[in-house]
This record gives sequence, C-alpha cells and structure tokens, in this order.
Amino acid sequence: MLGDQSTELSENGEDEIIRKLCANGMCMKTSEVEAKLDEGNIQEAESSLREGLSLNFEEARALLGRLEYQRGNLEGALRVFEGIDLQAAIQRLQVSAPPEKSATKKKGPREPQQSVSQHAANLVLEAIYLKAKSLQKLGRITEAARECRSVLDSVEKIFQQGIPDAQVDTKLQETVSHAVELLPALWRESGDFQEAISAYRRALLSQWNLDNDSCARIQKDFAVFLLHSGVEATPPSLASQIEGSYIPRNNVEEAILLLMILLKKFNLGKAKWDPSVIEHLTFGLSLCSQTSVLAKQLEEVMPGVFSRVERWNNLALSYSAAGQSSAAVNLLRKSLHKHEQPDDLVALLLAAKLCSEEPSLAAEGAGYAQRAINNAQGMDEHLKGVGLRMLGLCLGKQAKVPTSDFERSRLQSESLKALDGAIAFEPNNPDLIFELGVQYAEQRNLKAASRYAKEFIDATGGSVLKGWRFLALVLSAQQRFSEAEVVTDAALDETAKWDQGPLLRLKAKLKISQSNPTEAVETYRYLLALVQAQRKSFGPLRTLSQMEEDKVNEFEVWHGLAYLYSSLSHWNDVEVCLKKAGELKQYSASMLHTEGRMWEGRKEFKPAIAAFLDGLLLDGSSVPCKVAVGALLSERGKDHQPTLPVARSLLSDALRIDPTNRKAWYYLGMVHKYDGRIADATDCFQAASMLEESDPIESFSTIL
Repeated sequence: MLGDQSTELSENGEDEIIRKLCANGMCMKTSEVEAKLDEGNIQEAESSLREGLSLNFEEARALLGRLEYQRGNLEGALRVFEGIDLQAAIQRLQVSAPPEKSATKKKGPREPQQSVSQHAANLVLEAIYLKAKSLQKLGRITEAARECRSVLDSVEKIFQQGIPDAQVDTKLQETVSHAVELLPALWRESGDFQEAISAYRRALLSQWNLDNDSCARIQKDFAVFLLHSGVEATPPSLASQIEGSYIPRNNVEEAILLLMILLKKFNLGKAKWDPSVIEHLTFGLSLCSQTSVLAKQLEEVMPGVFSRVERWNNLALSYSAAGQSSAAVNLLRKSLHKHEQPDDLVALLLAAKLCSEEPSLAAEGAGYAQRAINNAQGMDEHLKGVGLRMLGLCLGKQAKVPTSDFERSRLQSESLKALDGAIAFEPNNPDLIFELGVQYAEQRNLKAASRYAKEFIDATGGSVLKGWRFLALVLSAQQRFSEAEVVTDAALDETAKWDQGPLLRLKAKLKISQSNPTEAVETYRYLLALVQAQRKSFGPLRTLSQMEEDKVNEFEVWHGLAYLYSSLSHWNDVEVCLKKAGELKQYSASMLHTEGRMWEGRKEFKPAIAAFLDGLLLDGSSVPCKVAVGALLSERGKDHQPTLPVARSLLSDALRIDPTNRKAWYYLGMVHKYDGRIADATDCFQAASMLEESDPIESFSTIL
C-alpha cells in the first residue's frame, strides 16, 4: 500500500498520538520527516522516505507535498510539488496501466501490476490535485485551474477507455471525483466562464465513474450557473452530440433539462433530495412560461417530500400561471379547508385573485379576501393592502353578475371603498392605480378615471400599452376624439410594430367617430400588412400555438374591418371580410353579430335574426346579440304586439349584464313606447341620452 498515514496511541498514555507514514508494507514516524522539512531539508526528507518506504522519486515527493499541505504550509507544498516531473510520471504510468480488457473483467482478485499501477497513479494525480488546491488558496486561480485540468487530462491518458467501474482503487476515485468537481468552480472563480461551461460539460459527458451524489452536485451547480450567471453558453460541440438526441437551444433549456434529470434521480432514490432544485426549476420554467410542465414535475415528486398543503399551494401557483384557473381554485379550496390551513395568507390572496377573474366566483373570492384582511396582523400587516385590493376587484366583478340595481350600486360603492383603502397602503402601485381608474370609468366618473389614467402613465413611464389605451378611451368617452387620437399616435410612436394591433384598431374607430372612413380603412390596410409580415416570419406551416401567440391577431383584424364596413353600409365588403375571419375562427358570437348586422342592412330579417340567435347559442351572455334581437323584435312589435314581451325580456337581461349599454336603454324605451308606457319610455330615452354623452368607442372592459 502506497502513501497511507496511520495513527496509534503510545504505550505511555492516551494523550500522545504517534502518526506514521506507511507504504509497501513498511512504516515510519511522520515526526521524523516533519523535522527535516522544518529545517528546510526537502532532499533529506525525500531520501528518508525513499529509503524507509521503498518509494521512487515522484512517489516520495508526492507524499512530502501532501504532508506539507495537511500541515497548512501551502508555500512549502508548492515547492515540493514543483520539484516533480509529473508529466514524465504520467507517461510511465500510461505504459504500465493494465490492458483495456481488464476494465471489463468481472470482479475478482486484483492483479499485482494493476494494483501497483492504480496506487502509483493516485499518488501522482493527488499531487497535481493538491497543487491546484494550494494555488487556489493562495489566490492564483488561473494557475490552479490549469493544474486541475491537467489531472483530468492525465486520467484520460492513463485510462483511455474511462475509469473502470470495478477494480478501481477507492483513493484514486476520490481524487478524480474531487478534481472533476473542482475544475469548473476554479474557472468560474477566475472569470473564464466559457472554460467553466466546457469543464461542466466535460464532467458530465466523460467517463469519470462518478457516484450519483457527485454527479447530482455537478448537474445542480451547472444548472444554477446557466440560469443565473448572465453568460450565454455556446452549444455543445458536435463531437459530444448523439444522433437523434435533444440539443438545448439556450441556457434556460439546458438548465431545465439538467434539473429535470436531477428530479428523476431523486424520485428513483439515486440521489439525496435537495429542495433548492425544485426552486431553481420553478424559476427556469417560469422564465419560459412553462408552468404546466412544472405542475407535472410537482405531481411526480414522491409523497412525503412536501406536505400536502405545500404541494397543493405550489400546484395552484403553477396552474394559475399556466392559465388553468379552475384547477388552481379547486386545489386552493382543499388547502384552505378548515381542517387544513384556513388562515394561510398567501393561499387566501391567490384564491381571491383567481376568483376576481370570473364573475361567477367573485362572491367566493370576496370571502377569501376578507379573511386575508382579517388575518393580516403583526408582521403581515403590510399584506392588508393586497387583501383590500383583491376585495375591491372581487366586489367590482360581483357587481357585473345580474342582480338588482340596488345591489349592483352597493357592490360598486364597496368596491371603490376597498380599492381606495388599498391605495392608502400602496400609493405607488401602478396596477392598483390602473384598476381604480377602470372602476371609476365603468361607473362613468370620467374625471377621476382620467386622473388615474395619467397617474398610471406617469408611474410606468409610458412603457405599458394599456395605460395609453385607457386614457384614449376615457377621452373618447368625454367626446374628445381628436385628443384621443393624439394620445393614440403618441402611444404608437412608443410601441414596437408587432404590439400596435390594439392601438391601430382603436385609431380606426376614432377615425370613424370623426367621420373619416377612408383613413380608418387605410389604418386597417396597414394592420393587414403587419399580419402578412407576421405570417412570413413563421413560414407557410404555422402551428396552432404559433397562431395563438401572434402579436397582431389576424381574426380580430378581419372582424374589425368587417364591422367598419358594416358601419359604412358596404355590405359586399363586409361579406368578404367575414369569410376571411370565418376561415380563422369558425364559431364566434361577435362575428355572428356582425353577420346579423349585414343581413339586417340588406333588409333580410330572417337570416339576420338567425345569425343573432346563433350568437346567443354560442354565448348566452352576449350583450350585442341580445340587444340586436331585442331591437328587431321591438320594430316588429309596432304591428305584432306579442313580440314586445320577448323584446323587453331580452333587453332587460342585456341591461342586467351591462347597465351602461345605451342601445339597450334606447330600444327598451321603444318597447315601452309601443306598449303604451310613455313614462317608462321617457326614463329609458333619458338614460340612453346620458350614456351617449359618456360612451367610449370601446368598452372599458376590453383593456383589462
């Protein structure tokens, strides 16, 4: 055995420990060698080791260097190591290494030549490794990295077919494993990040016979480096790519792949569980909006790793980010059950937020928000503002559910009160400012809405598109169309062309409002040009997901153009545009409404009402279709009184959904007029007239 150290108690007592250096079946006291080293007699210490333990020059120097390193004498260790011709030793070991076939033999008694070769290799390789560690501790990082790299180069020379997974000396394997882990860390410390990336890939792709825990540590370190270093990694070399294998396109993909492999190892029990891995994977998948994949990974984590409430909450976050709100709410209901963790603030706020997006769940969400407000005490008191904000949003959405006028008014008032309370906690929160402005706008308090729209633009530096759209809509509701167009043009100047779709459609409607139909058509032509350019960027074969991710929605462009032509009574052009829109989306209540307007404009009653009714079958809450059917039936009610109750029912239902729809008020007034209820008709006409003075060219709800 080469280079082993042993300790034993002296015969005189247990306090005195005798340390020994042992090799080749012989031992000598460490103190004898240390005394010569303390005197600076490296050659004498070396000679003493060679004679006492039957070692050659390189082996004796390697032992001396290790002894100096263990004593903390780094400079002395370097002097010893630099006196060894390590490369010459490697070449001799390469010649004496066992033949290739021995690496594949079944486990059995080791041959003497192989045993001596591996122990000798370990002494030489350990010497290079400890030299690298000494240089690192002395701050000579680049030199340390080069020395460490030479360890791995030497291993590849000695074991050309990789380190055998059997018949390998334990100490040799430890040295190689330490060097494999140290090299990328040294390159990172030196600032040479491309070398670090190469070292990580070399560690994972070469045959180092690493144990599962070492491999897992390297995979995790590499993934964290790829995610957080800010350095763009070059693709793996062609030599390391296996035909048909998946090749990551960027840092994030490569990091996610490594982390998912790690999770697989954890689930199979091949490595110890590391909770930070799931945190890094969450970050990586969130960067590329793949939280549905994260949810799948969380579901596959073995039971007992997370508590069930923690798992439910993490899954709810993943599903909510992936747009699967229903699944997220169901999980949060389980988490917030009275027998689980009903007072978890984060879960309560997330549940309230998800419920605020759906009118049918708004009342449930208001309950969650109120519970969050009640529990936001002590160190969590700052979250009371978030709870009030969620309460305001839920109450505002709840007010849109068909109910009595009194109840609607009460909910709207409480919604504004809650949002005003929230802004006292978070006066500089742009999202809260925006939401408060929209609430005021929907209640036609346009002066307050305008103030908050401008505050939002100031708070975001004009970098958020919806702020400009909101201000333009408020100005259009104030009948200040030319100012709204100026705002829209200013927003267009600050917006990338692929994000200009909503602004250009808004501009076209403003042109119509100012009796400039020709310019409105030109605006839509520019939009169609953007659509064509967008289509070319993907090529002729676009996937459904690519179409859904289009910045300029082609269906909305063709449908908007059809609606524009319908307002100009260009029915043939309307038909062409609807055909184009129908090729992109076959079933749409808004498109059927426009089609019904086309038939109505052509004085064809039956296909018009059929189109409107088909729209209601697709979307029972479509206010435009309800109003259109009610309008047609009210016209027929002049001569056919039995149709008036149906028209009144449809129009009243439309007003329960959207009480600010001026057309619904107008046609309801016509129904009352034809039915002889003049006072009711007068009230409806007055409401329609008042709303017309504050009617935006698009609903405020379109910007949420």
